[in-house]
Amino acid sequence: MPVLEPVRTWTDSVPPPNRTLGWHVLEWTSHYLLQPDGPEAGGPWRFTPEQVRIVLRWYEIDDRGVFTRKQGTVRRLKGWGKDPFLAGLALTEFTGPCRFGGWDRDGMPKAIPHPAPWIQVCAVSKDQTKNTMRLFPGMMSRKLIDEFAIDPGKEIIYSGRGGVIEAVTSSPRTIEGGRATFVILNETHHWVSSNGGHDMAEVIAGNVGKSRGGGARTMEITNAPLPGEDSVAERTWYAWSKIVEGKNRDSGMYYDSVESPPVDLSDENELRAGIIAARGDADWLDVDWIISTIYAGTMPRERSQRMFLNQLVTASDQLIDPEDWDRCADDEVEPLRRGDVIALGFDGGRTDDATALVAIRIEDRYVEPLGVWEQPDGPAGDGWIVSREDVDTAVHAAFARYRVVAFFADVALWESYIDQWSETYREQLTVKASSQSAVGRDMRAGINEIVSANERLVSAIEEGAIKHGGTRLPILHSLRRHVLNTRRRIARNGGLSFGKESRESKKKVDLYATMLLADLARHKYIESGRTLNEHSGEVYFF
Repeated sequence: MPVLEPVRTWTDSVPPPNRTLGWHVLEWTSHYLLQPDGPEAGGPWRFTPEQVRIVLRWYEIDDRGVFTRKQGTVRRLKGWGKDPFLAGLALTEFTGPCRFGGWDRDGMPKAIPHPAPWIQVCAVSKDQTKNTMRLFPGMMSRKLIDEFAIDPGKEIIYSGRGGVIEAVTSSPRTIEGGRATFVILNETHHWVSSNGGHDMAEVIAGNVGKSRGGGARTMEITNAPLPGEDSVAERTWYAWSKIVEGKNRDSGMYYDSVESPPVDLSDENELRAGIIAARGDADWLDVDWIISTIYAGTMPRERSQRMFLNQLVTASDQLIDPEDWDRCADDEVEPLRRGDVIALGFDGGRTDDATALVAIRIEDRYVEPLGVWEQPDGPAGDGWIVSREDVDTAVHAAFARYRVVAFFADVALWESYIDQWSETYREQLTVKASSQSAVGRDMRAGINEIVSANERLVSAIEEGAIKHGGTRLPILHSLRRHVLNTRRRIARNGGLSFGKESRESKKKVDLYATMLLADLARHKYIESGRTLNEHSGEVYFF
């Protein structure tokens, strides 16, 4: 059986001991909490080594003793133990040492209880909150109950020192104005617009933002969401992706997911290795049972992947399967080098649509974005307009650094610049974009050619004929996001076209469209009968 390395959103590391309150949390839980179920039920509470690392990261502080992370997400496969893990954190926030209390003489942080803890377990249905709330009585030791005067059997749990734990499933309006100190958002892959999930999340964010001293925090627990469903979990993933790409400012988000790399579900050994990679040290999960459940065929393949491999797959109308795209990643392939012979694609916007410049190397069909300009989310995007000077500079830099033999640019909104690029580089380009321009290619015209190019590109990705650099650079994260946002559309001629999930959608696909133009330019160059002497770089005509 192969051994597979899991895909992580967070490096498997921990902060130094003097920059986390997590060690205090770990010690306290071992003395005051009990294992709620399983063969060790009633024994001292223990986190797994993986959960220990999450605790140390979640309670990381800066030089001022302020938490570095305000909003957290733990995304794991079904059965990993998300509810008991968050219940342990909730009880710590309820009565334990969870806030900075100064430094000791050795420069180590001291931890103290919150003076007025108010813990909320939030979900869009009462059954969801039960998953966490039912754990509390069994996790409270007699020492905890007696010392803090707790009645664990109540629907709302109070401590004799003024703390509160409550379940929240009612209308968002009824919780508006609350000043909770720690909020669990349970199973946010189920939080959608139709069940009030979006409104709940917005109210919770507003309540936490009003907390005294800014010390309140939220933690989501979720399985992998269904792409395209627009759940709160998907929105959180989207926001995290934009931070990783450098598109949005990191205001303190912690997103911790461990998933299986792409596997062949029909290969039992490979599937087993994928489940083991995704489960981490949750060794209580029965791998044989999971495999039998997947092979029983009682749920769609994509749902099995989300539930048991923690993979983000796939809307039914998604153009590119995430597994197919990720299999094209090649850590061995060299990035573009000075002098490489390339084809360029360009798709320009002004405000809402992204603007992108993508290169494809002629020799091996390696894709590399050279620039993407995208409106930031939130207030930073108000009044944002792409800098045309920056885009123009990037185009000229590409011609200076590489040997560009074809350049196809969609003319919409950028006609004057495309005319200038065409005039400047006409003699250098051995393949022209259209009969009217060396560079300009109107994607609104010539639909049959665009559809054929799209079908050719999709097939190349499915067969692994495209190469890319994975996610080793932020701009490659952007490329992956745009590719996976792209939806299948049926063209007027019956062929396979592409588009956004809806006209109003904020999920961009412009990098995919730009890659398509670059690949079409490369195809035209290859079909023209020109080939490349790989040693001299000279072009030969056949």
